[in-house]
Amino acid sequence: MDLEFNKNDDVMRLLISQLEQKLNKVYLGGGKSRIDKMHEQGKMTARERIDYLLDDNAKRIEVGAFAGEDMYKEHGGCPSGGVVVVIGYIKGRQCIVVANDATVKAGAWFPITGKKNLRAQEISIENRLPIIYLVDSAGVYLPLQDEIFPDKEHFGRIFRNNAVMSSMGILQIAAIMGSCVAGGAYLPIMSDEAMIVDKTGSIFLAGSYLVKAAIGENIDNETLGGATTQCEISGVTDNKCKDDKDCLDRIKKIMDKIGDYDKAGFDRIAAAKPKKDEKEIYGIIPDTRDKQYDMHEIIHRLVDNSEFDEYKELYGKSIICGLARIDGWAVGIVANQRKVVKSKKGEMQFGGVIYSDSADKAARFIMNCNQRKIPLVFLQDATGFMVGSRSEHGGIIKDGAKLVNAMSNSVVPKFTIIIGNSYGAANYAMCGKAYDPRLIYSWPTGQIAVMGGAQAAKVLVQIEVASLKAKGEEITPEKEAELYNKIKDRYDAQTSPYYAAARIWTDGIIDPLDTRKVISMGIEAANHSPITKRYNVGVMQT
Repeated sequence: MDLEFNKNDDVMRLLISQLEQKLNKVYLGGGKSRIDKMHEQGKMTARERIDYLLDDNAKRIEVGAFAGEDMYKEHGGCPSGGVVVVIGYIKGRQCIVVANDATVKAGAWFPITGKKNLRAQEISIENRLPIIYLVDSAGVYLPLQDEIFPDKEHFGRIFRNNAVMSSMGILQIAAIMGSCVAGGAYLPIMSDEAMIVDKTGSIFLAGSYLVKAAIGENIDNETLGGATTQCEISGVTDNKCKDDKDCLDRIKKIMDKIGDYDKAGFDRIAAAKPKKDEKEIYGIIPDTRDKQYDMHEIIHRLVDNSEFDEYKELYGKSIICGLARIDGWAVGIVANQRKVVKSKKGEMQFGGVIYSDSADKAARFIMNCNQRKIPLVFLQDATGFMVGSRSEHGGIIKDGAKLVNAMSNSVVPKFTIIIGNSYGAANYAMCGKAYDPRLIYSWPTGQIAVMGGAQAAKVLVQIEVASLKAKGEEITPEKEAELYNKIKDRYDAQTSPYYAAARIWTDGIIDPLDTRKVISMGIEAANHSPITKRYNVGVMQT
């Protein structure tokens, strides 16, 4: 391997090491002392419950591990959004598990907690996946109630989704393994089956302190809404379990006996590993964003047997399209090319930029995949659409709109991996979060922004300097440089993949070697949901 490859490899491995360190910190939730406290109460932590529930040695994907990262510092933070969400298998059946983390503010709901719970339900709804709720929550975090309680995508949307999912026939199982209070009490009771752990689980609309304040009644929480009360007197819950493991075992027994699901019919054959070494991806991705690389080399290390049937390979070279298999599943790949290439007219095209011919090609390829019922995989590394008089006169807006239209109306499932740049309209055209990818993950090298930090800082500095000069201030070159660096640092922080993952703009950050697993499990989940809509791209100019 050459020196450049080794340098790239070192940088990527360092980024992955940083990712693993951050994940290990996230896995501690509210910290070791709070974990120990749960154990003293005879309770398992959220992650221990999920580990016990899911099949041993089976694949799994965590969703939103970095939710809340570096947010709510004035409130002590909210690691992983105070809730753990994992797609995995119980008795061989794929499902999604949502577990409140009681080590984080007693499992109270922050605004990001609500967003993450809604994302879990969205994945369940889109893919008709069974969903299991492991409830252990003190309810809404009151200091931030105005950001979590009343709006459309706030706390109440959870219960609305419970009802919608029930009408769709999506299995919902709830286990009350700790506190379940106020409006949150509706979630388990709107599920198909609800169980409660004796002595540690409780469910009521108002706890003993509020009951005393509201109506003057003196009563303890266990008598008010403990397992004996809700199973033997009210009938609110279906089964009383002696401890956490007994409760989780009951869920396993339910999942072991559910019927099969209708399938969408996506094509799958026996899986094969890529012939080219997947780990070489580490050395292919450049250590800086001003360097080129060939996206074909990445694709060949992601697809089965490294076989890729390219579509219109001599046309629109700044986007690569083609058919392949990932873990046996047939997929259509739409990928940005960051290598400078020649167009059909012999003109040099900048890497990572979408041109009119590329947009046209990708739109037609997406239509073909919809005709053939082939899921789509988008590999993003683009700075945007080409600008300038030649592009404008050539109709770049029209061709870009054609691509956005074709992608937006796709009825086959879409999966997005942010490899490098995800800037401006390229984020949209290549199936960014606003365009409903079934799953969207970033590599540690991914960045999401309207434009790159350097370009944005130059624009913002020009505006700031003009404003200060209008006020009569003298701007020295040193002052302008100081302004530039300050703006660029702030902007760069906002383009970090962790900034995006914290706000659930992506479902998380992954080691590139986990890309095949994410896509394969994503398509398996999507196969639970038969396609019922006809593909129609609406009005499109050709």
